[in-house]
Amino acid sequence: MPFINLKITRDGVTREQKAQVIAEFTETLERVLKKPPEWTHIVIEEIDTDDWGLAGLTTTEYRRRLAEGQPIR
Repeated sequence: MPFINLKITRDGVTREQKAQVIAEFTETLERVLKKPPEWTHIVIEEIDTDDWGLAGLTTTEYRRRLAEGQPIR
C-alpha cells in the first residue's frame, strides 16, 4: 500500500491544485509501480512559512531577502 506524505508551504495552493497533485501522484504510482489507485494514500500537509526553515532562516525571511535582493547569509 503506497503512502505519500507531501509537505508544502502554506501559501495559496488551491483545492484544485491539491486535487491535481493527488491525481497525478496516483497515476504515476499506477503507471510506474503498477499499484492500484485504490491502494494509494496521499496526505498533503501545509506548513506555515514561519515554521519551515532553510539556510538558517525561516522560509518567510528567506523569501523576503530574495525579493529584496539581499544576501541570504
